Amino acid sequence: MAAEIVNPRSDSGADDGAQGEFFDPAFALHRGGKMEIRATVPVRDRDDLSLAYTPGVAKVCSAIAEQPGLVHDYTWKSQVVAVVTDGSAVLGLGDIGPEASLPVMEGKAILFKQFGGVDAVPIALDCREVDEIVETVVRLAPSFGGINLEDISAPRCFEVERKLQERLDIPVFHDDQHGTAVVTLAALRNAARLTSRTLGELRAVISGAGAAGVAIARILVEAGIGDVAVCDRKGIVSPDREDLTDVKRDLAGFTNKAGLSGPLETALDGADVFIGVSGGTVPEPAVAKMAKNALIFAMANPTPEIHPDVAHKYAAVVATGRSDYPNQINNVLAFPGIFAGALQVRASRITEGMKLAAAEALAAVVADELSAECVIPSPFDERVAPAVTAAVAAAARAEGVARR
Repeated sequence: MAAEIVNPRSDSGADDGAQGEFFDPAFALHRGGKMEIRATVPVRDRDDLSLAYTPGVAKVCSAIAEQPGLVHDYTWKSQVVAVVTDGSAVLGLGDIGPEASLPVMEGKAILFKQFGGVDAVPIALDCREVDEIVETVVRLAPSFGGINLEDISAPRCFEVERKLQERLDIPVFHDDQHGTAVVTLAALRNAARLTSRTLGELRAVISGAGAAGVAIARILVEAGIGDVAVCDRKGIVSPDREDLTDVKRDLAGFTNKAGLSGPLETALDGADVFIGVSGGTVPEPAVAKMAKNALIFAMANPTPEIHPDVAHKYAAVVATGRSDYPNQINNVLAFPGIFAGALQVRASRITEGMKLAAAEALAAVVADELSAECVIPSPFDERVAPAVTAAVAAAARAEGVARR
């Protein structure tokens, strides 16, 4: 109803020029949805129809029935991804349900196409139980070459991804986790290089132990970070806490080598890196206690955990999740190329090595252009997708998960 009030329909007789202050371009852009499906072959006459549909299609169907692998050559399967959500953790809006999530899923699908040349179909599921989601996606999987899980709340998202990876032989990727982690690692590599340090010399603090925070911690450890402590609402995630979930207990096992305990402020004392994926506000006195030449990635949207004006007082490099500041940590830098590379070689899964390769390739795009305001490329940099695609495809072959 709000859309009808703000933007009358084009067939309502209203003059667009008369809408004045009530016109909202967001509603105008979204009316009717943001995507459509188009044919790649012509159906101009009887002969075309007989090839595209019956009887010609029967030959192809019979061939695939005899040799299932041919489905990749004679259908769209190896070129299309399902973007799957249950609407439980949508952007900063939270649990808004499957229908309300569709504009975001459509947006994700057009980003796949625009930035990676990958077709994608938004699928919003009206179910919440982990096994229900898994069973539904497994049954849909024959139509797709990959599954991108999106905006499913933690900790269910971890189990959904794990179970799907166990049951499917196509890439399953939860972008809220791994896309964020890949882009963060790429930017951190370049920020460290800009300040004449290596990852191994850095102690990082992550604010947020949800999907993104856990994935970032994992990839930083894989990449050789000196140390990383993760904080949730109750403080530093450490083995001595008795309130940890299974996911956080596992997290405590491979992070926080320094054995810190207490609030976020304790972890930040002397830390080289702050990575925020939680929201909330970090007090300026705590920021002031970070090490010299600190690296601050405050990525909560729309309000960073540390405002850039405050961060710049103490940090050599500042990054956010916003497009109106330099160094935007944007998942669109990662997921289109990662899936394009995986689909290109028909990978059976996306490995840690493929994610690390994506981060290295992404960092390398601007390696010769580094500055405090350029540690990560723009999403519109045309070098990004080809670089990530090639690196992921090569890594898949090296790790033995490529099938062509």
